[in-house]
Amino acid sequence: MKGLVFHGPGRASWQDVPDPAVKDPDDVIVRVGTVTVCGTDLHILSGDVPEVGPGTVLGHEAVGEVVEAGSDVRTVRPGDRVLISCITSCGRCRFCRERRYGQCRGGGGWILGRLIDGTQAEYVRVPHADLSAHPLPAALSGEDAVLFADIFPTAYEVGVLNGRVRPGDTVAVVGAGPVGLAVVATARLLSPERIIAVDLAPARLEAARRLGADAVADGRETPDALVADLTDGLGADVVVEAVGAPESFELCTRIVRPGGHVANIGVHGGPAVLHLEELWSKDVTITTGLVDTCSTPALLRMAAAGRLPSGQLVTHTFPLERMEEAYEVFAKAAETGALKVVLGGGQHAEVAVPAA
Repeated sequence: MKGLVFHGPGRASWQDVPDPAVKDPDDVIVRVGTVTVCGTDLHILSGDVPEVGPGTVLGHEAVGEVVEAGSDVRTVRPGDRVLISCITSCGRCRFCRERRYGQCRGGGGWILGRLIDGTQAEYVRVPHADLSAHPLPAALSGEDAVLFADIFPTAYEVGVLNGRVRPGDTVAVVGAGPVGLAVVATARLLSPERIIAVDLAPARLEAARRLGADAVADGRETPDALVADLTDGLGADVVVEAVGAPESFELCTRIVRPGGHVANIGVHGGPAVLHLEELWSKDVTITTGLVDTCSTPALLRMAAAGRLPSGQLVTHTFPLERMEEAYEVFAKAAETGALKVVLGGGQHAEVAVPAA
């Protein structure tokens, strides 16, 4: 089979790799039908995730068909269409019992495309399949469903739930990339008074408006002033960092109100300054987190019911064999306007522009 193989910082190629095989009784082998590229994959290529070794097949999000199942697998079987979670859960360790699957100590956590071969391939081995491969509602296409492998549960759990969004809140989302846009969409489920999106790209700010942002701000101008103006000088109740840069994190700590919450989602490849000389007296809560994907089944049900507009985030589609081109389009989002790129076998490359 073929897969996208990491060869070190800045280098990856679509090439022949060995077919995966069942190693443990709770494994399944999935024929990949739909896969996407994540911002974290770009961090890996930049050298920000040193535990990813050369020779690893990248990717941690996919939809596909189970073609083989180990003897201990109970929840899926060959022929089932499944969503492969970005997080693998053993279901037995202390953290999994607390539904903190991202911290799994039983051979799970974020392992696909990091510690073992991932999903950007024609086939993939999924360990601990009973909790890590979700049967899909028939109503969801692969293109829609694949966004629930990572970005929607990440946005909802690490942004909205960790940030403790409540009805009537002002929510500021710094970074209107795919995860930030998913924060906008899922925050609306909790009826905030307003959502403010901050980004540098006009196309992403327009996408934020389509997904429900009430106000937008160019990060190069004065987002601090806009937030202050809309909140009578108090600041936002919840601020979500969805970039992973020191400047965006510091902006978040400036625009949060006393007693508010800063929820960090962004993957940081270097240190950021924490201005405790300004924050120590403000009763601010700062949370970090790796997604647990415990919300995935509920999010899939809401998506099947039409409550979450996942398809609006997909701007480009490609066949699997054009994986390297898809990476280039996604990496140059400022030029290409890419939000999410989705790849699937037998598709013709096209641009799918969401309706205004």
